[in-house]
Order: sequence, then structure tokens, then C-alpha cells
Amino acid sequence: MAQARDRRHRRRQETIEEIVAVALSIMAEEGAGGLSLGEVARRIGVRTPSLYVYFDSKNSLYDEVFGRGWRILLELVEQYEPHVKGGDDPVGAMRQSAEEVARWAVANPGYAQLMFWRPVPGFEPSAAAYGPAVEVMKRTSAMLETLRGRGVLRDGVDISEAAAVWTSLVSGVISQQLSNAPREAYETGTFTKLLPHMVDMYLAYFGSEGRTDDGAGAIRASAPVAGDRSASRRGDRDGAVRSAAQPAAKPRHR
Repeated sequence: MAQARDRRHRRRQETIEEIVAVALSIMAEEGAGGLSLGEVARRIGVRTPSLYVYFDSKNSLYDEVFGRGWRILLELVEQYEPHVKGGDDPVGAMRQSAEEVARWAVANPGYAQLMFWRPVPGFEPSAAAYGPAVEVMKRTSAMLETLRGRGVLRDGVDISEAAAVWTSLVSGVISQQLSNAPREAYETGTFTKLLPHMVDMYLAYFGSEGRTDDGAGAIRASAPVAGDRSASRRGDRDGAVRSAAQPAAKPRHR
């Protein structure tokens, strides 16, 4: 009896994985808003009503994709936390985390469009799917607070502001690349190749040497960037902007 249940559970999970994989493929081809349950069913060789055994609506399938994407990014961010907190090159770790997030997002447009844009009218993620996105934002803010404590960011910097700018920076690169040149290689992409320079600009402003306190908020033209360039590698919606640390939508209270 237990073995039969295990087999049924395994088959169910395998079917769910197949449905999600096909949905992501369609979303990459047609855009997130172009997902069709009929096309999913056709590609996996079943009738459309059979899909409702696994997902009760198209929005529930979107919800699964949304939550999975943010769990992947959460794992990515977590990899760099020890290097930011105690490593010899916290700035290098910060740079690499930004690149890894942007690289993953550009390589996975089916996920990225749903996570960073609002391409599906009426879709809002469930609290469960939204949770990893909120956690990514928390981890990002904590990482920036650590950098402030280590002297990479200047004393007194507003962490919520620094996090909002950081997420705008990363999400802006992702959005520009996916919107305007999605078929370019990451290393030579029109916008992705600018990410290191944009991080330099960020550090020139928020870094410990980065801004005068003359009341005008001016950036010192000759201010050094905190830390050396490393080798190139990979919330609340009301208070932040979308990015690798900001979900695409906050579920309404029901």
C-alpha cells in the first residue's frame, strides 16, 4: 500500500515537473503572457482538462513558476552571504552576486518576465510564492548593512535607500537586456556588459568615500571606488523596486 502511494506521488511530481518545464519553454518563446494551457497539454500529449488535476487554473501554474524562480534566486543570494560577511573581498562578492542574478535572469526569460515585470493581467502571487521574494529583499538589505559595517558603504547610509537603488540597478540591466536584445550573449550584451560599470557608479555614490556631505548630495568626481574590481562571473513592494531582490507583485489581503 505504501509503495503504491509512493509510486503515485512520484508519478504526480514527475508530471508536475513536466508541466512546469513545458510552461517555461512556452513563456520563453511567446512571453509570459502568451502561456496557454491548451498548448501545454498539446506538447505533453494530454487533453487540457487533465492539467486541472495538477493545477486548478493557469494562474496557479504561474504561481508555481513565480515561487520557484524566487527560490532559485534566494539560493543564489545565500551563496554569497558568507563572502560578504567574512570574506577578504566583500566588494567582489557583491559584484559577483549581482552578475550571477542578472546572468540567471537573462538566461531564463520565462521565469524573469513573470518575476520582474507584470505581463499577466490579474495575476498576483500567493503568499507562499511571494515569501522567497520577500526573503531575497531581506537578505539583500542585510548584505548591504554588513557592507556598511565593514566600511565599504559610508557611515549613516540609509539601507532602505541603498537597497532600492541596488535592486533598481540590477533589475534595470535585466529588463533592458530582455526587452531590447534578448538573443545577445551575456558577456557582450548591450546592457549586461554595462553592469560592472554601474556597480562602480553605485559604489562611487554609496561607498565610504563616495559622497560629500555639503547638503547638495554631490558625488565627488575623484572619489575612489570602495574595493577592487573582481573577475567577471554570475519586501515589501511598497517600499522597494523590482529586481533580483524585489518580487513582481504583492498579494492583496483577502
